[in-house]
Parts: sequence; C-alpha cells; structure tokens
Amino acid sequence: MLSIKRVPTVVSNYQKYEDDAVSGCGRNCLKSCCIQEAKLPLYGFKRSGKVEGEDLALLACSEGRVAFLDLIILGQWEDRMQRGLFRYDVTACETKVIPGEHGFIAQLNEGRHLKKRPTEFRIDTVLQPFDETKFNFTKVGQEEVLFQFEASSDRDAQFFPNAPIDVENSPSFVAINVSPIEYGHVLLIPRIFECLPQRIDQASFLLALHMAAEAGNPYFRLGYNSLGAFATINHLHFQAYYLKLPFPIEKAPTKKIGKLNGDVKISILLNYPVRGLVFEGGHALDDLANTVSEACICLQHNNIPYNVLISDCGRRVFLLPQCYAEKQALGEVSTELLDTQVNPAVWEISGHMVLKRKKDFDEASEANAWRLLAEVSLSESRFKEVNSLIFQAITSDEIEVTLVPQCVEKADVVSSSTTQPSMVAGSHECLVLQ
Repeated sequence: MLSIKRVPTVVSNYQKYEDDAVSGCGRNCLKSCCIQEAKLPLYGFKRSGKVEGEDLALLACSEGRVAFLDLIILGQWEDRMQRGLFRYDVTACETKVIPGEHGFIAQLNEGRHLKKRPTEFRIDTVLQPFDETKFNFTKVGQEEVLFQFEASSDRDAQFFPNAPIDVENSPSFVAINVSPIEYGHVLLIPRIFECLPQRIDQASFLLALHMAAEAGNPYFRLGYNSLGAFATINHLHFQAYYLKLPFPIEKAPTKKIGKLNGDVKISILLNYPVRGLVFEGGHALDDLANTVSEACICLQHNNIPYNVLISDCGRRVFLLPQCYAEKQALGEVSTELLDTQVNPAVWEISGHMVLKRKKDFDEASEANAWRLLAEVSLSESRFKEVNSLIFQAITSDEIEVTLVPQCVEKADVVSSSTTQPSMVAGSHECLVLQ
C-alpha cells in the first residue's frame, strides 16, 4: 500500500472568515462582480526560455531537491483540504501497484464519478467555442485559487503573498481540483479571463512546461485532455499532481524516428498498449513547446482527440491520440469494459488506473489494464496517417527534420527496463513518415 507524504501546512494567504464583508454577487467568484478589489498570492517563475548557453538538459530534476514551488503548492493544497474545500478525501483512497512487468498503478476512487462535474458539451468535436453559460473556472470561488502563476520580472523566482489581480492582462491561475485523483492535484488555468476553450496553443503549452520545470520534481507531472479525449470542462486548463512512483508509460521503451534542428528528438512508444509519440530535448523550453504545440494544433484542426503527459520536469512530453469515445459511440467497446465506467484520460493512459468499483480494484491485473488501454489506441494504419499529418505540420521551411525510418523489429530500443520488450501486435512493420 502506498503512503502519502504530507508537508507542514503553509497558512493560506487568502482567508475568508465569517465576519468578512460580502461584496459582489456574494459567492466570492472570479468574475468581474467580485474580482476587482481582490488580491491573491503571485508566484513569478524564473525565465528559462531561449537563453544563450542554457541547455534544457541541465534543468534540475531531482528526487531529493525540494523546490519552493513544491512547498507553496502542497502547503496551500493542504490548507484547502483542512478547510473542507474538496468533495471527498482522496487520501483515504486505496492505491496499489498491479503485479506485472509494467507496474500499472490502481486506485479505488468510488466517489469521484458521483461527485465530479458532468460533461456539458459534445464529445465528437475537438474544437468547440467557449460557452459562458456552461461551467467555467471564472465561476469558482477565490478560495479555490492557490496563486497566480506568471513569468518573473527578472531571472529569479519571486513570490508575493498578497498581490493585486491584473484582470486586463488576464493572469494565469493555479487552483485546486475539487475532485482530486491524488494528493496535491491542481489545475493550471492559462490566461483565465480570456475564457479560452480547451485547445492548446504555443503560449499555454510553454506555460505548462515552465510549471513542470519550476517544480523540479520528477514525481510532479502535468496532463492535458482534449475535448473528445475525456476533458470535462471546455475552459483551457492542464491538470497536475504528485505520485511518488514511475508511470508505466515513462518506463516504456521508445524508438527514435526524427530530430528537429532545435535538437528536439521524436520517438514512438514500443511495448505499450497505446500508440504515441514522445518529444524530448531541445536547446530550451521554447524549442520543445513550439514543436509539441504545433503537433497538438494539427490534431485539433483535424478533429483528432488526444492526451498529453508532461514528464521529467518538462523535459519529456508524451502525445497520445486516442479513439475510445469514438468506439463507444459506435458500439465497439465491450460491455465488460463499459461496466467499469472508466474513462481513459491522460492519467489512465499513462498507467495510473482510477477505478470506480471495488470489484475492479480487487481484480485488477496487468492483463485487464492492457485490455482497456488497447481499446484507446489508434490502429497501426491510422497511427501512421496521423503521424504523417503531424510531421507535415512541424516541418515547415524554418524547421528541418531528419527522419529515421526503421523497422521496429530491428530497432535498438531505449528503455529504463532491462527486460527485453515483446512487441505490440502489428508493430513489426516499418514506420515510414512522409
């Protein structure tokens, strides 16, 4: 059984007492009725974009290092927990590592699907306009916000415990996820007052990479779900939480298929139930952000649902197009899988299986996890087609790419595991990207 390491409580810089004067609409929300005179903590992250002489590989990412951002997130999160702002106590959820080669992680979370906000939009369209009448993050209470997250005015990180909110310049917020999956589960909401729909752009993705790099903690990952890939709110946001275990997807072997002139390496996953691309490296965060965001934009424009995992303190990104919702709509998913009520979003696809029935938790096995995730994956032929679209999008006149098409069965795989991987069915064919 896994234990959750807690940190000493850092008293919230935003406190709402019984005798506070009520203003605005009375709900203390983030809309114009309540936000004008409000103040919230502000974390200014150190700039680490295109800086001469700065190698992305040198960014600190250490298990033993405790970054200030870690202390702020966990201390503020613990404070909100003590104040009863979550819909259930996630620390009471059972968690175990499933025996097997891949180390899938199972959590029993019986309350999340009952208390989580329902989806309020179509699941067959990746790009949909923002709808003010639906739930969005401007409607949450200010007490759910941990801090503003912006670039520092200089090269050093800064923290201001009580900063005004510059509504006109639409700051980015870090808030609690009131239906958490793990300890420290938060939301990164870029440029919140612009009311952007759930679609990635370069600036928002760079912001997410900055958050991962600033945390400097290998157990802190960020995830993204597009519409159609089990995002439940059409207001731009990333999720993040701490889990002191490697995700199975992080341990999966990979095969390099290309390298951009910004030194961004592109690989495909091997011996994993979901086909996907892995982006890593680059001279600076901007290089990685530019490449991955262009790939995401391509998927969005082609109405291909996808999930993203940001790993290794922002140095490695997994891009995972998926089709589970489409298969559901077509009646191609077995009743056995549907009965689990598991919606495979970024965390499940990465190997952290959030299960809703005790029966499924007790009977959790590597074979069952693999069977579910295999339904998420694109077919080999469709994956090749999608890769071709992505490479056409990221290889403009300004960017040169060297493709390394090789037969997977002859590939020298890169893996953190010493076990010789067995190949996914159909993966022995050459992957040729045009």
